[in-house]
Amino acid sequence: MNFPQSKSAFLQVLSGEVRETPPVWFMRQAGRYLPEYRDVRAKAGSFLDLCFSPDLASEVTLQPIRRFDFDAAILFADILLIPMALGQHLSFVEGEGPRLDPPVGPADIDRFRERDISQILAPVYETVRKTRAALAPDKALIGFAGAPWTVGVYMLAGGPSRDPVALRAIAYENPAFIDALIEILVDKTVEYLVAQVAAGADALQIFDTWAGGLPEDLLRRFSLEPMTEIARRVKAICPGTPVMVFPRGVGAMVAEYAASDVYDAVSIDASTSWDWARKTLSPHAVVQGGLDPLLTVAGGETMEKAARALISTFEGTPYIFNLGHGLTPQTPPENVARLVEIAREGRR
Repeated sequence: MNFPQSKSAFLQVLSGEVRETPPVWFMRQAGRYLPEYRDVRAKAGSFLDLCFSPDLASEVTLQPIRRFDFDAAILFADILLIPMALGQHLSFVEGEGPRLDPPVGPADIDRFRERDISQILAPVYETVRKTRAALAPDKALIGFAGAPWTVGVYMLAGGPSRDPVALRAIAYENPAFIDALIEILVDKTVEYLVAQVAAGADALQIFDTWAGGLPEDLLRRFSLEPMTEIARRVKAICPGTPVMVFPRGVGAMVAEYAASDVYDAVSIDASTSWDWARKTLSPHAVVQGGLDPLLTVAGGETMEKAARALISTFEGTPYIFNLGHGLTPQTPPENVARLVEIAREGRR
């Protein structure tokens, strides 16, 4: 895929271009580690109020671009907005995380299938429009969604689970129910992502946070195949839109994602061998990420040495500098700024 008109280093690398220094963005780059985010969050009232206020959500999406000059912004939203739009009550409990009431069951399938999510999610699309209009041409805007398996795990559990993968037992007990839920989430996610592109998103990322730990056959059935279907359908409707995938914790199985012809980039987590990823993944897809997020908390020489080693590993390949998961609230902003400096050493 080529983007000859793009001024964005991020999009150029997604098209396969090798650059002297990699473009930079970080998962969860907008968030509680930034004092300016905390100010807006307090003004919004609640996390969901922030997600559904286009002016405020656009502001926090743009904050890390202003502070760190990242090459890409990522839409500020949440992966659980789709189940909320489907009719589950979504709330965020301090110290516990998200809660979806009631947990989904087989009786919900027909209702979910017929549910129109467009009106409820319209403020998200307005956030995309506002943010894209405010970004410079050399900055890309990433839209995103949670993968069907990860979103489904939350829907089945009714909230965070100590062992999300244990919910695979339901797939053994009632496979028709899980297949139907995954099918609905594929359809709604395609709709959601296509609308983000129509509103101005330049690229898309699909996050499968709870893919790790699934047996190989279930991983293909509930993670790889549904996400591949989403990517194919989105690209058929929105030709030229790059799609990135982050199947966290899947080990060597990430090679199957990279080998697919629909993903332009594969994000690797902090447990993935960098040398292995370069040899195995880079011939098939752009590699993104790999740095342990806890290094951004520690900072100092340890962080800097690791960042340079990571960048050196992927020298000569199309690579995007990112973390192996998201920034944590304890991250000092000055460490993030230092990582950006390191990534751009030698840029001309």
